[in-house]
Amino acid sequence: MEFYKHGLGPEVVRAIEGVVASPFLTSGPVGKQVETQLADFFEVDHGLLVNSWTNGAVATLLALGIGPGDEVIVPAMTFIATANVVELVGAKPVFVDVDPESLLIDVGQMARAVSDRTRAVIPVHLYGQMVDMAAVGAALAHRPGIAVIEDAAHCFEGSRDGYRPGQKSDAAIFSFYATKNVTCGEGGAIVTRRADLAEAIRKTRLHGMSAGAADRFSKGQYRHWDMEALGVKANLPDVLAAMLPNQIDTILERLPRRQAIADKYRQVFEGTGVSVPRRVTGCVSAEHIFPIHVDPALRDSLLLALGDAQIGATVNYRSVPTLTYYSRKYGYQPEDFPISWAWGQGTLTLPLFPSLTDEQQDHVARTVLSHVCSTANSHA
Repeated sequence: MEFYKHGLGPEVVRAIEGVVASPFLTSGPVGKQVETQLADFFEVDHGLLVNSWTNGAVATLLALGIGPGDEVIVPAMTFIATANVVELVGAKPVFVDVDPESLLIDVGQMARAVSDRTRAVIPVHLYGQMVDMAAVGAALAHRPGIAVIEDAAHCFEGSRDGYRPGQKSDAAIFSFYATKNVTCGEGGAIVTRRADLAEAIRKTRLHGMSAGAADRFSKGQYRHWDMEALGVKANLPDVLAAMLPNQIDTILERLPRRQAIADKYRQVFEGTGVSVPRRVTGCVSAEHIFPIHVDPALRDSLLLALGDAQIGATVNYRSVPTLTYYSRKYGYQPEDFPISWAWGQGTLTLPLFPSLTDEQQDHVARTVLSHVCSTANSHA
């Protein structure tokens, strides 16, 4: 059984064929249409496609002028890219721990970590649940110069208290990686309410150029471009953008099935010694992935047992500041981020995708419980 199985069908093939038959394989009219679709979906003014969450975040940080000497606050429990992008622009990631039940960034610790060098915070909507962005805004109300960038890689269709990613921040960044709820294999998007930031990102996502290929030939004649800022190569080609429109149109139709699978996992594991993150009141989770936590002494053997049962499983995630690069550079120790460290030592992620059958899910749950219970009994 795969860890993840996409649901792309023949309509995607036809869309790609349409791009191949056109003059533009790179960023062009299809991408611009998708950007409008994204802005409409999230009810913000601007959508921008990028070739990955990572490059989109780098382009955003560059557009905000963040670099050497600056600090950016990030949670310790996240994927490494959240912190890596800060390092890549020469700034310093300042880690804070997460809430012990939801595993979302601890807003109180975030507020206390603000210094004179803080230029941005990156709350992460981990596993599909949104951070309380209203609380983040309130905590930073006295420091209007600090940008708020949402890591919404797990949260395309999520919401909290009626608002979506991008509506209470400077920008929200999404991933369209192969295992995401909306995917084109590799890719991502940025949404923002700020016209100035959108215009700056249009440049920083394409080497800092003032005009992309489609714009340089938009009137049938070549026009010169300028380089006004340093940028990266982060634009998404139309041949990949063509995979997105139908998925965006139907994403909310697939959410109930994801919710049903997550609900069943929660019900089966309740009271068994297998723990899961707490559901946040007022939050509609995108149910991107389903992580569990077991005794750290059992985690790796459970991963092997799942593999032996032909079940795909992975780890999302280990505490980022205690990975070798960050611990070596900044001297972080497990006790500096106890919640993230403890979760990372015992977590693993189970299959969750809309076409997962009840029989397959039962097989996953039985395998987990059989291993956890049998191992616990043998140690009794």
